[in-house]
Amino acid sequence: MSGLDTSSPLPKYHQLKEILRGMIEREDLQRGEIIPPERELCEEYGISRMTARQAIVELVNEGILYREQGRGTFVAGEKVKQEAERLASFTEDMAGRGHETTSSVLDAESVEAGPVVARLLGIEETEKVVRIRRVRHADGEPMALETSHLLHEVAEGLLRLDLSSRSIYDELRTGGLSIAWAEQSYEATVINELEAEHLGISTGSPALLIERVTHDDRDLAFEYVKSTYRGDRYRITTTLRP
Repeated sequence: MSGLDTSSPLPKYHQLKEILRGMIEREDLQRGEIIPPERELCEEYGISRMTARQAIVELVNEGILYREQGRGTFVAGEKVKQEAERLASFTEDMAGRGHETTSSVLDAESVEAGPVVARLLGIEETEKVVRIRRVRHADGEPMALETSHLLHEVAEGLLRLDLSSRSIYDELRTGGLSIAWAEQSYEATVINELEAEHLGISTGSPALLIERVTHDDRDLAFEYVKSTYRGDRYRITTTLRP
């Protein structure tokens, strides 16, 4: 590792950040590899703990590094990309990009819609919906925490299925539902304590909140899904034309 340039006008934390970035680009530090602890970086470069921490935090915020509670800071892998204009389930999207998907089902049950879900699906607050919460994995690594709310009349049969290896959309289509279009929003957020526990990263890590309301071929909303994606593993792309 090369040292810092004490004559440079660039702050020391920025120089360290670029040194670490270069090591990752040259694959001196590889995907999934733990980076040197702050103490070693301080000794190597003659900097303070605060300076080392600032460099690492910025790389975490950029999705180049990620933290795991109690283990350390690691080099993130290449991010999975989703084309923003394409409607697909998580399973379909990942499979189309060559990733193997699995899910850990946290719960699947009938619950009252409540005010938010009722408004989005156009039903009464006391009406029952099917709620399914899953941790979605790509190639064995947790990618997202997903909560789906579906009209009871459409999705009741899902409660009898093992959804750890099934696509909800595939099952709904098999049942005769025609999935037509969706309105989807994206918002930058940070991981809370519960999400950190399920996704295996630190509280406060950057994340992408995706919310979708999906409609059938009669333009009736049948699903509201809220997903929190790890910022170090996922990005959205779109093609813009004049």
